Parts: sequence; C-alpha cells; structure tokens
Amino acid sequence: MRALCSQFRRLISVLVLAPGGKTNLALFALVVALNLGGVYATIRLVEWTGAFYSAIEKMDGAGALLQIGVFAIIVALNSVRHLTAEYLRKTLELRWRSSLTDRAIDMWTAGKAYWHLAQAGHGIDNPDQRIAEDCRLFVKGLLGEALDLISRVVGLFSYVAILWKLSDFPLSLAFMGLDMAIPHYMVWAAFLYVALSSGMTHLLGHPLKRLYVEQQHREADFRYAMARWRTAFDEVALTEGEQAEKRTFRSRFAAVADNWHRLIRRELILGSFTFPFQHTVLRIPLFVALPGYFAGHVAFGGLMQLSMAFSNVVTTLSWFIFSYRSLADLVSTSTRLDGFLQAAADVAAPHPPAPATDNVTRLRNVCVRTPEGRHLLRIGRLEISPGETVWLHGASGIGKTTLIKALAGFWPHREGEIARGQGRWMFLPQKPFLPAATLLEAVAYPEPVDAFERTALEEALFHAGLDRRHDDTTQGLSGGEMQRLALARLLVHRPQWAVLDEATSALDLRAEAELLETLRRNLPDTALLVIAHRDPAALGKRRIVDLGVPEPLARTA
Repeated sequence: MRALCSQFRRLISVLVLAPGGKTNLALFALVVALNLGGVYATIRLVEWTGAFYSAIEKMDGAGALLQIGVFAIIVALNSVRHLTAEYLRKTLELRWRSSLTDRAIDMWTAGKAYWHLAQAGHGIDNPDQRIAEDCRLFVKGLLGEALDLISRVVGLFSYVAILWKLSDFPLSLAFMGLDMAIPHYMVWAAFLYVALSSGMTHLLGHPLKRLYVEQQHREADFRYAMARWRTAFDEVALTEGEQAEKRTFRSRFAAVADNWHRLIRRELILGSFTFPFQHTVLRIPLFVALPGYFAGHVAFGGLMQLSMAFSNVVTTLSWFIFSYRSLADLVSTSTRLDGFLQAAADVAAPHPPAPATDNVTRLRNVCVRTPEGRHLLRIGRLEISPGETVWLHGASGIGKTTLIKALAGFWPHREGEIARGQGRWMFLPQKPFLPAATLLEAVAYPEPVDAFERTALEEALFHAGLDRRHDDTTQGLSGGEMQRLALARLLVHRPQWAVLDEATSALDLRAEAELLETLRRNLPDTALLVIAHRDPAALGKRRIVDLGVPEPLARTA
C-alpha cells in the first residue's frame, strides 16, 4: 500500500507542478464545487420525496401538483449544473493529460533514456503505449474517481444526518427473545451492510489488478507486431514472409485471448456478487425500514423518504464496490506509468565526452565493451584536428559503430578518455532517420524548416543529387536516396565535426565519389571522421586508422 501511495504521489505531483498547475487546481476546485451541488440536489429530492408522497397519501391534488413543479425546477437546475461540470471536467482532463504526456516525453528523451530503455534488461515494454495510452487512462481514472470520492465523502455526512433524524425510532429485538432495542438502527444497518459487502468485493476481485496489467502488456505487444510490419512492407514482400508474420500475429493475439479468458472469468466471479448487490441496493432500504412502518413510527410518506435516505447512505458508502473494476484498472495503469517514468529517470544518465580545451578531439586508452562485458576494440591514442579527414576501418563486428556511440556520448560500457572538439557535431548512421515530412523539412531536421532559407535547402538537395520535387514526402525513398538526403543535411547544417558511419554504403562507387567530393568542397573546415569498408579517397588527403590491430596506427594517404 505504501508503494502504491508513492506512485500516486509522484504522478499527481507532475500534474500539480506542471506549467499552469495553479490554474488547473482552481479548475478542479470549481468542478468539485459543481459536483457538490449534486449532493445538495439529492438532499432536496429526499425532502421532496417526503412532501410529494405525503400529499398523495392525503389526497391533496393541489399540493401534489405544486410538488411536481418543484421537481421540474430541481431537475432543470441540476441538469445545468451537471452539464457545466462535465464540460469543465473534460477540459481539465485534457489539460492534465497534456501536462503528464509532456513530462513523460521529456523524461523519455532526456539523456537518451529512450535508447537505454530499449536495451535488454530494463523490462520496459512498449513505451509508446505508456505515453499515449497510460497517460490518458491515468488522468481519466484519477479525475473521475477523485471527483466521485470527494462528492461521496461530503455527501455522506449530509445523508447520514438526514437518516439519523428520520430514523429516530428503535428496533425492538423482542421477536428474537431479547429485551433490548437498537436506537437509530437504520444508520448502523447501512454501515454494517456496506462493510460486509466491501470485504466480499475485495476478496473476489483482488486478482484483477494483475490481470489488467498483463492485458495492457499483451495488447501492446500485439499492436507493436503489426506496426513493426507496417514499416517493412518491401522487405517482407521480397522475402515472402507473410506466413511467418501471420504466425507472429496469431501468436501475439493468442496471448491476448488467453489472458482475456482469465480476466473475464475473474470478472464473472466478482460480478456474481456485485451485480446482485447493485440491483438490490435500492430495494433493501425499503425492507429494512418496514419494521418502523409496521410499528407505526412513520407514515407512508415518511417510509418513502426514509427509504431514499437509507439508499443514499448505502450507495455513497458503496463507492468502493461500484468502482472496484475501474479502481483496479487505475492502479494497474499507475503501476505501469510510474514504473516507466522511474526507469526513464534512472537510466537518463548521459555519458557526454569532456570538451577539449584546445579544440582537438582526443581518444586515449579507450576500450569499448558489450553490455555483458566482452571487450570489442581498443584505441591507445588518436587525435583529430579541425578540418581533418580520418578513415577508421576494420572487419565487421569489431565495434566500429559501438565506438561511434561512445563518441556520441550514450554508450556507457566503455573505459578511457574521450575529449571532443568544440562546435557542432553531427552523426550520420548507415540508415538515417527521416521524419514523415517533405524533403525540405527532412533536410532541415532536427531543426524546423523555417530555421533556414528555402534556397539553401533546395541547393543542398541539388548538390546531393536528390532528383525529386522538394515538396514530395520522404515516403518511398530508396536506401540510396535516404543516404543522399542525410548527406544533404551536412551541407545545410555545416557542422564543425561530422561522423559518417557507412553513410554512403547504399551508393555506387561513382555516386559515392561525387558526393564525397561535394562534401569536402563545400565543407572545407569540417572535420570528417569516416567509418567505411571502402576507402573514401574522394575526400582527398586523409589519415587511415586500422582498428583491426591491437594498437591502431594511423598513416596518411
């Protein structure tokens, strides 16, 4: 229970401390006040019930007609209150969801936490669902249950006071052979009835939280499998992998269905108690009040009023029973969401290389390892000056790309000293990431397109040899075109340091040579660190470093 309270405290603090948090709290207070207006409307209906049925018992037509008019006014005003409260509640729900989503995105991206969480061992599955879906479910569930609970707690005092006043007669136990009576017995009966029912509800329904967590996990896995296929239609079609993909889909859905069967069986067990409870809770009060009516303590109108007051107390106390399923869902959502945020905070420990004081990039006694601790490659000493070209080459699998990740600052499994030269660094992987946007927006990425002159973007695409309309989207680009676009980014952003990791592997020799010549001609002051199997001779004078020897040596070509 303490861990659960800590989860809710952390998540709620995000909502309260976010920009606009005070405004949102004021909006929440207004919604609470409007909801409490519903308590007042219910009290007025309890009073109206007594007056209306008393008029009917007395055959007072004028009085009954007057009470019908009063009823219409109560309903009209209560409807306006309810609709206003619902509109403001949904507005607040969106504002809180925006705050929580924004915080989750910040934590997911801070210190490249998204990358670290994707590595084996963290146990964080489907972060996209946790941000998109769990933030929505948590805010919706929290707001709904919090407002309901506050209204019920405040209303409970009013309803108990009314019931106490109306049930001012005792219940004689003479029919049981006991010479005693229980004063205000209907009040005690309401609390005892709900206490026993709540205990039974929790006994039957406590496994639901675990099942809801597992269901969210398996549903997300099923969606991810289909989304992943959607990004690789060409590859699957060329390898005729449709049957294999169908087996994956069916396997994931079978897991969904298996947990779903366990979930509905548990809900059936819980419903075998809660469904009868919900459909008898409005009738039981009448049965409990009958002894007082038969004993002549109350008239017929008072009986109906007493029955309604008892019903309000019981239904208010039964919040736990009525909300058990949604509470279990809310708790499972908070567990997933808080676990994700805490994991993101734990791994968001960037490993940035130290800045070089003399603007020379240095690697000294650097050793990169696998997450399991296996050594990949070592570099005793390597220095790169501004504007220089260095070609790092070696056999596949020795850790060249891993070395680049260490140089970028997010590979934690390394030793030694890395000092980076000053200025902007750009890293071009073999398969560049392209946003779903126009070519102009993609070449400006990660900056907004209006950060550059349109002519500069168009010239970069031209020099990169990307022969397409500039307003075309990135969808459908070939591997070579994707690499051309990525190289065009260098011409736009003009970094002081650029690292190319097999960035021209999808181009033929002639196209590669032309592009590399264009890069060096347009970026004469940019230091180029190239990882490639082919000699980037088109870049001109360069130092060659063979990573396949124990202590890599550099030579000039």
